[in-house]
Amino acid sequence: MKTNIDHQLRLFIEIASHESLSGAAEALSLTQSGLSRQLACLEAYVGQPLFVRHGRGVRITDAGKRLLEATTSAYHLVDNTIVQIQNQHGVTDGNLNVATIHTLSYYFMAEVVAKFMAQRPRASVALLGRSSPIVVELVESGKAEIGFVYDSAVASDELDITPLFVEDMCLVVHQNSPFASLPSVDLRKDAPPLVVFPATYALRSMLHTKDFDATVAAEVETVDAMLKLVSLTCGHCVLPDLIPSKLLREYHLVGVKIDQPLMRRRIVGVTRRGRPLAAMTSLMMQIARECAPSSAL
Repeated sequence: MKTNIDHQLRLFIEIASHESLSGAAEALSLTQSGLSRQLACLEAYVGQPLFVRHGRGVRITDAGKRLLEATTSAYHLVDNTIVQIQNQHGVTDGNLNVATIHTLSYYFMAEVVAKFMAQRPRASVALLGRSSPIVVELVESGKAEIGFVYDSAVASDELDITPLFVEDMCLVVHQNSPFASLPSVDLRKDAPPLVVFPATYALRSMLHTKDFDATVAAEVETVDAMLKLVSLTCGHCVLPDLIPSKLLREYHLVGVKIDQPLMRRRIVGVTRRGRPLAAMTSLMMQIARECAPSSAL
């Protein structure tokens, strides 16, 4: 039946994009069995298999390639036209999912989201704090319309990148630490054990290089847990120097400049490539640029 053909074609495009039923099902928040049934219905309607299943996923057939070429261009045209109409008529409500690395929630995203909400009071914003790889995945899959992340974590041809600002790292220590009174520190010479993020986090990667290999005291997944543990143990961690001093003082901590090795990362905004930005996404990116701390890009 033709009743669900449009929906099934959309699902077909996602399966082709992921080359995997399980990957597409996860991106679409569907069960794999349900997605498989929809694909079977579409293949029955077309009269040809569209994919060949194999152990690692699916491989598109010649018939599938022909259908994919036609549907992709057609749906891009439809989707782009809808976005253009929305932008032309100033759509100001709806939902906007914003993915961001955890650290930005403490000194950047609150201001950006507050200014956005002031201009779009009828809109609903969901702020998703995640690790760098997950931020990229959320935007790639369409689960987030925009993301804010370190540029070093973005290795994707599916995303457009907007540079925002550069942040340096500092050594965060207890106010009673011998390091607290120093103007700066060289971690290559004075390398205390550190409380760190898991290996998948971009901030962790800069702690293990050819110039510096940190000794790990403990791993945590959130900034709050890191600050609390450093405070309770008189320990040490590395965080962006833009983390508010007021927040550090609440944990009896201070930030010390790191002279060496150079620990610097560029923050970027990311959106899906190949489609015009919806009005709300475009506004969020514009506000992020305006709120970006002054720094050399």
